[in-house]
Amino acid sequence: MANYPFLETQFLDILAASQSVGPDTGWHARHIAIGDADRPTAFMPTYLKDHSWGEYVFDWAWADAYHRHGLSYYPKLVSAIPFTPVSGPRVRYATDANRQTLARALIDAAIEQVEEFGASGWHLLFPDEQTLTDFSDERLLRREGVQFHWRNRNYESFQHFLDQFVSRKRKMVRRERRRILEQDIQIKLLEGSEIGTELWDFFYRLYQTTYLKRSGNRGYLTAEFFQMLGSRMPDQVVMALASESEQPVACALYLRDDDTLFGRYWGCIKEYDCLHFELCYYQGIEYAIERGLSRFDAGAQGEHKILRGFEPVTTYSLHWLAHLGFTGAIDQFLTQERADNQRYIESARSVLPYRQEINDTVDATTSR
Repeated sequence: MANYPFLETQFLDILAASQSVGPDTGWHARHIAIGDADRPTAFMPTYLKDHSWGEYVFDWAWADAYHRHGLSYYPKLVSAIPFTPVSGPRVRYATDANRQTLARALIDAAIEQVEEFGASGWHLLFPDEQTLTDFSDERLLRREGVQFHWRNRNYESFQHFLDQFVSRKRKMVRRERRRILEQDIQIKLLEGSEIGTELWDFFYRLYQTTYLKRSGNRGYLTAEFFQMLGSRMPDQVVMALASESEQPVACALYLRDDDTLFGRYWGCIKEYDCLHFELCYYQGIEYAIERGLSRFDAGAQGEHKILRGFEPVTTYSLHWLAHLGFTGAIDQFLTQERADNQRYIESARSVLPYRQEINDTVDATTSR
């Protein structure tokens, strides 16, 4: 995945330098590297954690089961991008490295850390298909989840994309987009250096407000994180800005690489009809079509994405648990969960808004 932003050194450094991750937040960096310390042949971001917040592969029930049996689930070791439920590579390899050999060495190193720190296990979150193949190992349990992503099927414009919908759903999207004009809201897309310090401050206030509404806290990331993101990674940052009477009222933040647009956060000062759909979905789809991107990952959860053309895809995580008894019990749980997820995916496909001939291609290609 060329130019994937979340594994870049600067992104991980920004998380640490902004104090969004670190001992005070329960993310203790224990990154694993194979080879020379300055130029490793493989590097995997890894954290020792005393909670499960900010991971989006939910294991609270596992932690509760450990507790009920008088065992400690925390600390645990997690190889992941903090606060980022986005599938992608989870290891940086040197050019021409033997990936599968190095992956096995990384697994061994992770298990050694589990034993060193007395952790309950090790978890690799949201690996892409290549990483999943590299880390194919009989010691690891595989867990599956579901997200909704948009795929670019060589669309020439947003209208071309919309033409693939059945009439009733096409009218729904047009009506939602028309509501933005009727409320006299102006939308502008900004990239990189076009996003100034004041706008980042405004966005951070929206970010905090959104988290307060959803979960009662002010979010995981600091104001410094967003300022650093804009200054250090400008080529990979996109913001959709909504204004009313020339005053900003809402923002949606995306990151991108050479292939994919990633929707990350959004917020608004008050409720506007259909504005969430416009900023978080339709603007992203238009941008992806205009820039020739093949995929738009608009973030975790959100079944309302389905009616707007986002297709169900399978996400993955890998797990190694030190306690053999719980390994067997969780393996049985995961087998049932995978079957439930497959039924859910089939159900979600059945309500996609596309014409039947398009739905047939979705059924043939829907996968991670």
